[in-house]
Amino acid sequence: MTSGSVTTTQKPADTAPAANRKRRGFGALLALPTAAWIILFSLLPVGLVFYYSFGRKPSVFGTHSNDVFTFDRYVEGLTGSNASVLWNSIGIALLGTLFCLIIALPFAYWLALKAKPSRRGLYLALVMVPFWTNLLVRTIGWQIILAPEGWLSQALQNSGLLQSPLAMLNTREAVLLGVVYNYLPMMILPLFVAFDRVAGPLREASADLGASRIGTFLRVTLPLAWPGILIAILFVFIPLMGDYITPTVLGGAQGMMIGQLVASQFQNAQNWALGSAMAVLLVITVLAIGAIIWLITKLIALPFKRHWSLTLKEDA
Repeated sequence: MTSGSVTTTQKPADTAPAANRKRRGFGALLALPTAAWIILFSLLPVGLVFYYSFGRKPSVFGTHSNDVFTFDRYVEGLTGSNASVLWNSIGIALLGTLFCLIIALPFAYWLALKAKPSRRGLYLALVMVPFWTNLLVRTIGWQIILAPEGWLSQALQNSGLLQSPLAMLNTREAVLLGVVYNYLPMMILPLFVAFDRVAGPLREASADLGASRIGTFLRVTLPLAWPGILIAILFVFIPLMGDYITPTVLGGAQGMMIGQLVASQFQNAQNWALGSAMAVLLVITVLAIGAIIWLITKLIALPFKRHWSLTLKEDA
């Protein structure tokens, strides 16, 4: 009886690891198609681009050759006009992300915490309206608006604010305006989610303890929403850095970005080695600036964390 009872009680413990292994195996089987897709269509192409970046263009009609291992394509990508375009891309991406954050932050805060809950769905739908049309179509719309013979130029001239046609198209400022318009909804949505997750009782408790609205925002709402703010910044900066549709339509020579040069090397110049090197430089630049942005946000959030830790110690 004793041995039988021991066997009975040990049986579930013996079968538990086997059941866990079966669940893990089933989960791995479900993840296999996604993993295969990522490897075949993401990691493998990136690996090929990295491999081609150490090659060269063998002839006028040849696209690439890796018979010689060389860093010359990286030197080309970091010198001359290519370096100027890279710095111009960094400037446009940082300014565009900053302007999107400045515009989206108060609107997302109002939408998440101040707007009537019954109307939030409508407001979110209005935010998503630009995504109902293609990115290229939206950007061409701005080309029509900013053209010297467009209605905006004519309206400014008729009102006396301009004496000559508007000369904003094919400039860096036009690209900046276009990217802010195109990527603003992508900034608003993560910020809305970040602010919406901030618990109302915490803000009410802060107000009950005598904190002002600004104090509550700086010491309660902002620290709790800070991870979402960081995600929103990266969510906009990363695709903006590689954008080539907006500068192609609105920028001209003054507003050229690195994505245009990469596409040009593959499509027009047929120099896959230089295009691959510039693509790798773009990825490295995005990762480096993304890490810097993450570090800066951590340093900004550090005083808030220290404040709350001191407050908790005093309360204890």
